[in-house]
Amino acid sequence: MSRLDSMIRRLEAQRTTLNDAVARVRDRDGVALEFGLGNGRTYDHLREAMAGRDIYVFDRQIAAHPDCIPPDDRLYLGDLFETLPRAVADLAGRAVLAHMDIGTGDKAESVALSRRAAPLVAQLLAPGGVVVSDQPLDGMADFSPLPLPKGVKPGRIYLYERI
Repeated sequence: MSRLDSMIRRLEAQRTTLNDAVARVRDRDGVALEFGLGNGRTYDHLREAMAGRDIYVFDRQIAAHPDCIPPDDRLYLGDLFETLPRAVADLAGRAVLAHMDIGTGDKAESVALSRRAAPLVAQLLAPGGVVVSDQPLDGMADFSPLPLPKGVKPGRIYLYERI
């Protein structure tokens, strides 16, 4: 498979799984979290899919399209392990959806990063909150796997519920 085809499949799986997660929390009160703003594509998608809901964004630096930069009061900018404790103080238990896309390009390093962040992310989520992750969180005490939406290949993206 070409790298282009692989990227298209990854983005389709991401969109499908995000839409599934949004549907799961549609009737619940709470905020959403976007870990890894990047170009701002998924943040923009969540803004549309979750219109009227506050979305808090975490990233080391801003590199997004100008139309996809969150307001300053909803942006945690800097090292994730410096911003996460501040966010826990501000938002503990208020999030119903978290999208974690914090991969580094190195699989082992990305898994380790996500697993290190997961306990703090869990503190931000309300029980029953949903996590869409680019890395597996299997075996993490606070998360239970959810079935992936139809058409999403296992191992491409992960879906969890905060228990």
